[in-house]
Amino acid sequence: MSGSDKVEAKADQAKGKVKETAGSAVGNESLEAEGRSDQAKGDVREAGEKAKDAVKSVFKHKD
Repeated sequence: MSGSDKVEAKADQAKGKVKETAGSAVGNESLEAEGRSDQAKGDVREAGEKAKDAVKSVFKHKD
């Protein structure tokens, strides 16, 4: 996982957590849902990068 991709994934997760917490605190269900969506986006991005790293590792050691 490249450094910038990892940072972007973590930023999405953190941004989502903040939105979800703020939405919950003020009773804004839309903001809360948007926060959960941002967190999921970060999770998917992170999983994709980890999968790419795993594939690269397999082919690197295959020689």
